[in-house]
Amino acid sequence: MTKIQTTPATAADPSVAAGAAQFLTPVALGLQALAVNGKQAHWNVRGANFIAIHELLDKCVDHALEGADLAAERIVALGLPIDARVTTIAEKTPATAVPAGFTQWEDEIRAVISDMDAVIADVQAAIDGLDEIDLASQDIALAIKESLEKDRWFLFAHLAE
Repeated sequence: MTKIQTTPATAADPSVAAGAAQFLTPVALGLQALAVNGKQAHWNVRGANFIAIHELLDKCVDHALEGADLAAERIVALGLPIDARVTTIAEKTPATAVPAGFTQWEDEIRAVISDMDAVIADVQAAIDGLDEIDLASQDIALAIKESLEKDRWFLFAHLAE
């Protein structure tokens, strides 16, 4: 009987996979939380700039989900699972600044920006930490940071005088 050799799911070094997961997991979870809280803000924003903020928050949510998917897929591509269940996200991410109910647009924007800043800090930690571990994973973190900072700028522009 001839043995058929199978190809492993990934050619990644296990220590590289573990290191990348260490830095990308908080990013993926933070972005998932940002998406949920951004949708909360989207539904409950009030005030004169309602439609502009409502639609912009939807785009921010989409971008957060895209970034979470990039980070999570990188971890899985390196051969490790990721736990991004809602209970895990709630347990492992900081409390949100986004309030539960109707909120005037200025306060809602400030809250979403505060949540974005927490995720951006995790993304920056990933960028710094991945520099010595895995440049492909670092590229993903850089792309996520670029997207988050652009969305933050668009939101902040509504507050700037």
